[in-house]
Amino acid sequence: MGRLNKRLLPIKAHFFFFMAAMGPILPQLAVIGKQIGIPPDVMGYIMAILPILYVLAKPLVGFLVDYFTSLRKFIFISLILIMTLAYGGFIFLPGNSHFIPLEEGSAQWNVTLLSDLHECSPMIYSSKAFCQTVHEADCSEGENRYATMIVATQAGLNLSENLRHGNVSYHMCLASSAEYSPSGLSASCELQHVGSCIYGAGKFWLFVFLLFVGTIGFNVINSISDACCFDLLGEAEQDKYGAQRVWGTIGFGVTALLAGVVVNWWTSDAVKSLTPALIIMGVFSLLDLFSVSKLKLPKLGGSETIWSDVWQLVRQPPILVFLLFATMAGIIDSFIIYFMFWHLEQVAEATGYMDQIKLIEGLVVAAECLAGEVPFFFYSGKIIKKLGYVHCMSMCFFFYAVRLSLISWIPNPWYLVGVELFFQGITYALCYTCIVAYASAVAPPGTSATVQGLMAGMDDGLGFSIGSLVGGLMFKSLGGRESFKYFAIAALCTCVAHIVVRPTSRKRQFLPKQGYQPPAEQDIKYTPPLPDQEMQNLR
Repeated sequence: MGRLNKRLLPIKAHFFFFMAAMGPILPQLAVIGKQIGIPPDVMGYIMAILPILYVLAKPLVGFLVDYFTSLRKFIFISLILIMTLAYGGFIFLPGNSHFIPLEEGSAQWNVTLLSDLHECSPMIYSSKAFCQTVHEADCSEGENRYATMIVATQAGLNLSENLRHGNVSYHMCLASSAEYSPSGLSASCELQHVGSCIYGAGKFWLFVFLLFVGTIGFNVINSISDACCFDLLGEAEQDKYGAQRVWGTIGFGVTALLAGVVVNWWTSDAVKSLTPALIIMGVFSLLDLFSVSKLKLPKLGGSETIWSDVWQLVRQPPILVFLLFATMAGIIDSFIIYFMFWHLEQVAEATGYMDQIKLIEGLVVAAECLAGEVPFFFYSGKIIKKLGYVHCMSMCFFFYAVRLSLISWIPNPWYLVGVELFFQGITYALCYTCIVAYASAVAPPGTSATVQGLMAGMDDGLGFSIGSLVGGLMFKSLGGRESFKYFAIAALCTCVAHIVVRPTSRKRQFLPKQGYQPPAEQDIKYTPPLPDQEMQNLR
């Protein structure tokens, strides 16, 4: 049994508490927007703008951390505090109290007209309950289309019930822009939220503000954490990164499961309260602040020409190629992260599992982290040294394609637990470690936080922006199952492209920190650690 490495204990504690604080909230970000009435395409626009700010924020904060080394811990603590307060602000978001539930699975209505339609009364538009009772609808009879409003009778406006959908009756009226008056007894209508009720609502802008501040803070902290971890390890122990980062995965999985169970118990309604999740986040954030205060970061000499060193680095063709595929990994990850639970809740609505949805979501995250990511983070250093960066990334893209295909197939929500248990580790965990390890390997002395910010800015910055935008539009037009199928095809094509393109730079995939002379990665010898060293790494 190896001795406990006390020098690395604070960074392990930081990873554990930091990611444990995020476990209850990060997987739910898109679902929170869904609950307050934000449609998937609008959510995609929001998530597309947000990562662009990562691209700017990560290298900038990384530069400040590298330049003002004496303030590194203060910057670290301040970011954690700001992120926690921003996410905690979600508790002030009002719920979506619309009388006509409008989930993506029910947006297309086949309706029966009970009487002739007339132009909408001005009192509908002036009603105080307008945004809680009215949806826009684009209806059609054959080739003829017309714009309408569908109003819940709970509006208290004494409106006639002239429309039936299923077993419920509503009031329908013609919008002022309608050029055609229906003449038949049935119609097909596509419902959507009134635009002014989304963008004009205070809760929408409060959600966007809190989401931006919290998520930018999280991603910047993530990059600085990686840089600090590699600096603590030093060049001789770079392959031990996964053994430190794995504690973050454990914390994330444990609290995600805990929050799922508690939230499911706290409220029995279909729309769940986030209060227990936010309380758990606050407790672990406080513990993280304490652990960071005990973190002894190494005194680095720094680089007097940080931007010049980084610019010389990114001009290298192997680095540019790697950045391109890191961006593609971010595109795939963003779609899974932001829309997998949205798709899961659609499947739950269609199969009658909504009463168990938060428990299932908690189990999915626990399976991803505890059974999927833990072994791959721990052994990622060995896998990367055995296969090399090229083959490791190619393998990740192949399994991304398999994973996306299975997500599109699931017949009920419980199947997703098994899918994520087997495929999260070999896709996200291994791919993420490959990217950050490569960034650390190529970073010139004194620029680690800046280069980590650059790599992460391309992965979960530019990549997340593209993936969120494209994913949101596809999700709205094609639905969850078809969107995941198309992303699976894209992942498979990326795998083939990576196999074809990367061998041209195979011997230049690793650039040393001094002199930038490109040795062959295959010549790097790897001596496996002794059994007692492995136990020490895990501790």
